[in-house]
Amino acid sequence: MLYSKIFGKTVKTVPADATSASHKLLYQSGFIRESTAGRYFFLPLGQRVQQKIQKIVKEEMDRAGSQEMLSPVLHPLSLWEETNRTKTTGFELMTIKDRRDFQFALGGTAEEMFVDVVRKFRLSYKDLPFNIYQFSLKFRDELRARGGLLRVREFIMKDAYSFDADEKSFKKEYRNMWNTYSRIFDRLGLKTIVVESDNGYIGGDYCHEFVVKSPIGESRFLITENSSYAAHEDVAKFKKDNKNIDEKIQIMEEVEAKRGTTMEDGVKLHNKPLWQQIKDVLFVDESGRFILAIVRGDYDVNETKLKHLTDSRDLRHATDEEVREKIHSEPGFISPVGIKEIVNKGISFIVVADESLRTIRNAYGGANKKFRDLYNMNIDRDYKADIEGDIAMAQPGFQSLSGETLREMRGIEVGNIFQLGYYYSKKMKDAAFIDKDGQPKPYYMGCYGIGLGRTMATIVEVYHDQKGIVWPEAVAPFAIHLVGLDLKDETIKKRAFDVYKQLTKQDYDVLFDDREWASAGEKFSDADLIGIPYRLVVSKRTGDKIEFKKRNETATELLDLSGIISKIK
Repeated sequence: MLYSKIFGKTVKTVPADATSASHKLLYQSGFIRESTAGRYFFLPLGQRVQQKIQKIVKEEMDRAGSQEMLSPVLHPLSLWEETNRTKTTGFELMTIKDRRDFQFALGGTAEEMFVDVVRKFRLSYKDLPFNIYQFSLKFRDELRARGGLLRVREFIMKDAYSFDADEKSFKKEYRNMWNTYSRIFDRLGLKTIVVESDNGYIGGDYCHEFVVKSPIGESRFLITENSSYAAHEDVAKFKKDNKNIDEKIQIMEEVEAKRGTTMEDGVKLHNKPLWQQIKDVLFVDESGRFILAIVRGDYDVNETKLKHLTDSRDLRHATDEEVREKIHSEPGFISPVGIKEIVNKGISFIVVADESLRTIRNAYGGANKKFRDLYNMNIDRDYKADIEGDIAMAQPGFQSLSGETLREMRGIEVGNIFQLGYYYSKKMKDAAFIDKDGQPKPYYMGCYGIGLGRTMATIVEVYHDQKGIVWPEAVAPFAIHLVGLDLKDETIKKRAFDVYKQLTKQDYDVLFDDREWASAGEKFSDADLIGIPYRLVVSKRTGDKIEFKKRNETATELLDLSGIISKIK
């Protein structure tokens, strides 16, 4: 390709909102341009990279036994209503009507569509298992698109869906996809950490993200020193140490407590440790149910864990007015002791206790009255939980369940794999196969996604220097960047074009900077910015040789064409 003819040249300016290296460099080097916020044109250079990423993903998915197909971008809204995901998505679902007034969703994810096409066939256990995938446009009306290609509203995703007869068969496919993703990212030059994460609006019981360590990443996760355990902050488990469980249980008493409403105020007034205090946080879910979450004072409530434990979709903090008028307690002095007796009749109210309350005795905290506290509160004797489980947020420095210290990392999610189980197949009518006994049984499912644009941006975040992008060979838009200098000299010009033709005849992808009007400094600067792995220079100075340099090295060599080809091979 002649650089003089390419659509999308380098520029010195960057978008005002560009903060990430990938956003700045992909813009400056002529790979992308923004259409509207969160929607991007992939210019010829950018499209070449995206296609190479797609090719690697396809090769590995096919190698893993998955089959490529394609579903429509417009999803009948009735399918999303069938699974109730019109109300449960983690992003604003975009909808559209056609001339018949038929409603569609612009697909943000395609579980319903793939279940729908599978149930159109009357499959039996003999047809299982199978895995089908696609590369298709996805639409998500993100509240804040940012980071260039890292958080967008429209993008191409590889999404795959597996259909198995049972969990045992599914687990083999889950591991198959895990290994497949590892190979994909290895080939792309990305070192990933597999992190346990929240399944969110997708459904199912568990999932894992493939995360590339990066300070700009939105994924905050906790990991042990030996990397044996890694989990997103929303789901991370940790060891809750016993404090004073050998202490004799004391008689509960109410005391005066002229203090502020924070946990620290309680510690100062009573001169007792933070861990012995009960932290009470009152939430309201989407149905109007009040949920009192209680946890050991030195821990915080993890809202994601709480949602799962209570089967809630959305949570908000109760207002001071609600605490006083509906619960008849006092903000900053809420207590699980006796609270159900004072709540307004007709109010749906539950107490959810973290398991850490089993690690302490004789706790202190509010008494549901202003300036009154309780001493020696103990679970089971003085209050009971409607639900008990893990609702505590893990923090750096805590111990993993195996005893290793957790440390915090940030990273960019480039892929994810989900266990869906029966989440969709039991909600969608006839999403079943016929088993050996001739009976219908729901499919056991999984899904697996990779965003191509996000992956491209992540590669740039990892592979760049102060001069520009440094593409790994596997995804570089071209293998060779040929720079012609002194091209007004017809002899040099002919030699440079001869080198270009010989390379292309041998099936090398070559970007040839044939601009006669551009200076040597401008051409070298552009070559560094664009980041193609090998730079060749033909000029008066090189004579009958060619200057050879790798983008990620400073040393240059003068070689003949055969020597260069040998090096590249």
